[in-house]
Amino acid sequence: MSRLPQDFFSKDAVTVARNLLGKPLLRRHRGETLGGIIIETEAYLGEDDSACHASRGCTPRTKVMYDAAGHYYVYLIYGMYHMLNIVTGEQGHPQAVLIRALRPVLGVKIMQELRGNAAERRLCDGPGKLCQALAVDRKLNALSVESNALWLEDAQLPEEKLILTTPRVGIGYASEEDQQKPWRFVLQAG
Repeated sequence: MSRLPQDFFSKDAVTVARNLLGKPLLRRHRGETLGGIIIETEAYLGEDDSACHASRGCTPRTKVMYDAAGHYYVYLIYGMYHMLNIVTGEQGHPQAVLIRALRPVLGVKIMQELRGNAAERRLCDGPGKLCQALAVDRKLNALSVESNALWLEDAQLPEEKLILTTPRVGIGYASEEDQQKPWRFVLQAG
C-alpha cells in the first residue's frame, strides 16, 4: 500500500474524517510496526465550532491546528490520556480530525502489553486507548503525517452502507447546535 500524502488532508475536516475510515494507521515503536484500521473519527471545524479547541483562538496548545494540513495534533486530557488528531484544511483555518477507534491488525501482542494486557476487542475502542496501544504521546505533536514514526496508508473507501454518521460524543461543553452536528463517522462491520 502507499502512504497517504500530506495533501490528502488539505480538504475540510468533515470530508477527511469520513475518508479516513478503513485506512491503516501505523506506528513504528521499538523496532516493531503496530497499527490497525481506522473505524471511528470525528471532525472539528475551527473557531466557529464551539466543540473545537480552536474556538478560543490560537494558543500555544492549538498553534499546530493553524499550521499546514497533514500534521498531528496530540494533546492530553484529564492529565492522563493522549488524543490523536490530524490537522486538516487550509493553513490559518484550524480544523482537525480526532481518531477515535481502530481495529487492531499489526503488533497486537505489543499493543496489549502497552495497554496492560487488555483484551484485543477492547484494545483500541476509544481515543485514549488507541494512543496507549500505539505509544502515542505529546512527543508526536506537530509531526508530519509523512514521518516514519506514525503514518497512514491508503486503502479503498468502504461501502457507503457500512458508514454510520452520528453527532459527536463527549462534547457537552459545546453549544447545543454544535453538539448535534453529524460529524462522527463509524465504520460498521460488514
